[in-house]
Amino acid sequence: MLRPQVHTHGDKRRLEFQPGMVQSEMRLSRPDDLVLSYVRAMMCFVLFHPQPEHILMVGLGGGSLAKFCYRYLPQCRITVLELNPDVIALREQFAIPRDNARFRVIQADAVEYMAELDNSADVLLVDGFDAEGLPPALGSVAFYNDCRRALRPGGVMVTNIFSYDPNYSVMLRRLRQVFAGRICWFHGIAGNNRILFAVKGGGASPALAMQQKVARTGGLALPLLNRLLAHWIVLKMRWA
Repeated sequence: MLRPQVHTHGDKRRLEFQPGMVQSEMRLSRPDDLVLSYVRAMMCFVLFHPQPEHILMVGLGGGSLAKFCYRYLPQCRITVLELNPDVIALREQFAIPRDNARFRVIQADAVEYMAELDNSADVLLVDGFDAEGLPPALGSVAFYNDCRRALRPGGVMVTNIFSYDPNYSVMLRRLRQVFAGRICWFHGIAGNNRILFAVKGGGASPALAMQQKVARTGGLALPLLNRLLAHWIVLKMRWA
């Protein structure tokens, strides 16, 4: 397991496993900002589930998603699973909050941890990349089944997969199978990062209605508009 590297240039601090392969990026002057486009795209889950009570995250990295959700969804409890203890050891360098009543970082294998959950989370964010990319276990049928079971009815899973991953089409097919076709994405919202949204059934829900709408349209008409949508969602949350 490669040790993470921290590089600071001016107001930017980056987490990398290999030179040039940026895992996370933070502004020192505004550590809760979302700098990378794919992270803003993942925050589009609020269109599906605006007020989650519990968010479960797979992968801590530099904590961009965790910090943003902690600050701007104050009613929500957040649990973060991270396998690599060296990543967790960097939490102070990336201004990640200490554990408290509504925020926890757990060193755990997400595959094993998820298998023990049932109707636990409203939102599940999977961004568990390591130095080799997305581990195969985080794209397996078994893992997706465990993710679905871990969600409450109407819950939404958001997963980040590179569009050029040779197993992308296989993972997409598995998600369709496990979530009974209730998946969608916003076309071109984050470049080569394909952000997939999957909704657990259990009757009519706002998440299911949004999934059906986005599946028909791919979000807004153009990739640029989808990217602007992600910016707007983030700004709206900050202003609120």
